[in-house]
Amino acid sequence: MRKGEILNLRRENLDLTNGFILLDRTKNGERREIPIDDNVMDALKAMPRRLDTPYIFAHPKTGKPYGDIKHSFATACRDVGLTNLHFHDLRHTFASHLVMAGQDLTTVKELLGHKDIKMTLRYAHLAPAHKRKAVNILNDLFNADYTKTIQSEG
Repeated sequence: MRKGEILNLRRENLDLTNGFILLDRTKNGERREIPIDDNVMDALKAMPRRLDTPYIFAHPKTGKPYGDIKHSFATACRDVGLTNLHFHDLRHTFASHLVMAGQDLTTVKELLGHKDIKMTLRYAHLAPAHKRKAVNILNDLFNADYTKTIQSEG
C-alpha cells in the first residue's frame, strides 16, 4: 500500500474474516482489494480499537490520521541500522521480491495498484532466472515426450 493509503486506513476498510483490505479511494481512482498475510492480520487484530476515531493509525491526542511519519520512520531505520531508506522504498522492495520469487507481472501490477502494466515493467529485469525456468518448461515437456516414445518402442 502507499503511505497515504496506510495512514488513512479505517476500520471499515478491513475485512479480517476474509483477509483483505478494501480501498475505495486510491491514487489511480480505482477500487482495490488488497490481500493480507497472516502476520498483517494478526498485527491488525492485536491493535487496540479506539472508539473515538475510525482510523487505524490515529494520533493519540487528536484521533486524526497522521499527516506524516518521516521522523518516526527515520528513527526506526536508524535504530535497526538502515541508512538512506525512504518509506516508498518498501513498495519497491515488495514488488522486487515478488518478481524475483517468480510472481507474474500482472499479479504484481494488481497488488501495487498500478493502472498500467508499464509502471510494473520496471521490475521485469529482476526475473532472469524466472525466464530461464519458463523456457525450460518446454524442454522438460519435450524430454518427457521423447522418453515416453523411447520406452514405448523399446
